[in-house]
Amino acid sequence: MHDVMFPFETISGMPVVITPEEIDITNADGLRGALLRAAVQGRRTYVVDMTRTRFCDSAGIHALLGAHRRARTEGGEIRLVVTGPAVRRILAIMAIDRLMPVFDRLDEALAPPARSDLPQPAGACSSRWNAAGPGS
Repeated sequence: MHDVMFPFETISGMPVVITPEEIDITNADGLRGALLRAAVQGRRTYVVDMTRTRFCDSAGIHALLGAHRRARTEGGEIRLVVTGPAVRRILAIMAIDRLMPVFDRLDEALAPPARSDLPQPAGACSSRWNAAGPGS
């Protein structure tokens, strides 16, 4: 297992897994291990910083989905930070961006979520979806 390729750190109290340039079948087990380490840090929500990642195959997607299911079972979520167009595209094609929030910047992912139980002004939309709806 190559966990060294998936450093884990805590930033502003939030567990953050940092992914390498490529995630594929050869290192997906390392991603799973890092995601499990993040999950046991006592926080139900954590971040996967994929800003360095330019390629992610189905093995990487499968690892992210497993972490997502685990987090949702515990009342948390996985927040992805993705800047690479190819990675964003595969997340959109596989509708992963409808399951997990995807952010452009790490500081956005680290911010506390907007409280959904508060009334929103007319015309406002959730920070997770744009005004046209989910996945638009």
